[in-house]
Amino acid sequence: MTNTTDPAPGTPLLQVEDLRVEFRMRGSTVNAVNGLSYTLAEGETLAILGESGSGKSVSAQAVMGILDTPPAYVTGGAVRFRGTELLGLPEKKRRTYRGAHIAMIFQDALSALNPVHRVGDQIAEMLLVHRGMSRGDARKRAIELMERVRIPSAGSRANDYPHQFSGGMRQRVMIAMALALEPDVLIADEPTTALDVTVQAQIMKLLRDLQDEMAMGLILITHDLGVVADVADRIVVMYAGRVVEQAEVRELYARPAHPYTEGLLASVPRVDVRDRALTPIKGSPPNLAAIPSGCPFHPRCPRAREERCPDEVPALRDVTGTGHGSACHYAEEVLGG
Repeated sequence: MTNTTDPAPGTPLLQVEDLRVEFRMRGSTVNAVNGLSYTLAEGETLAILGESGSGKSVSAQAVMGILDTPPAYVTGGAVRFRGTELLGLPEKKRRTYRGAHIAMIFQDALSALNPVHRVGDQIAEMLLVHRGMSRGDARKRAIELMERVRIPSAGSRANDYPHQFSGGMRQRVMIAMALALEPDVLIADEPTTALDVTVQAQIMKLLRDLQDEMAMGLILITHDLGVVADVADRIVVMYAGRVVEQAEVRELYARPAHPYTEGLLASVPRVDVRDRALTPIKGSPPNLAAIPSGCPFHPRCPRAREERCPDEVPALRDVTGTGHGSACHYAEEVLGG
């Protein structure tokens, strides 16, 4: 992987700071991302969790610079790759980072792939455009990439169309495309959605193996806590476009410090606990065009108190002295049980 900057020592591989994104619709404004901040180090796996509508995918698209404007507008914040601010770059310059330094695997591989082009040609196109390879060399490299993501008979399968692959194999094709330019950061947006449990495990192991091999940073966007338990180093929990909790993975699973995270964990089936009823989070995610005042989770929160929660937005703060952040007024009480 090549670097285009000479960052200062200690500069994060990727830094997102106070990112804000809104969708301007006819008659309303949807506040999809409301001050998101996180960092990613080389070789680190960061999981971003939350229900549908929490802003996970929109924030990733903002980082990639692929939101459609209109209706989406990045209204504030910063996205820095090795210290270089990306949001203010001209589109031509921004494209030099997209794919080559930050790549993304999309949730629905069948929709993301072009149905009328062979998969080998789609992978090779990345190399033709960005690396200036000859068509023959690009084709050879595309097959090598398909082999790298463990697609059997890659030489012949490169001639097939997306619909001729299973869901798991289409996802491997998407991973091969994302890796074509050897990015420093890979964003995987719900990479195991609609796949059975066995294939989910295979895809997650593949991502981990490739990450170790290439020393890239991995951002895993998901709503499934079970998927990330064994692969993530740190977890960011999002709700209503904000970070409500962040911690090292073992710490977060053992000692959740926000009622929303507690609710997510309580709603996950566990094979090590028998006769345990699942406890769903009551209510529904908020309307992002009319986010509740105060703590956005307070209408659904079993610990909400009238004196603070409906009126005062809680700041994300370190509640343990070890970097475990929670945006709850009563996080210490949550930790204390």
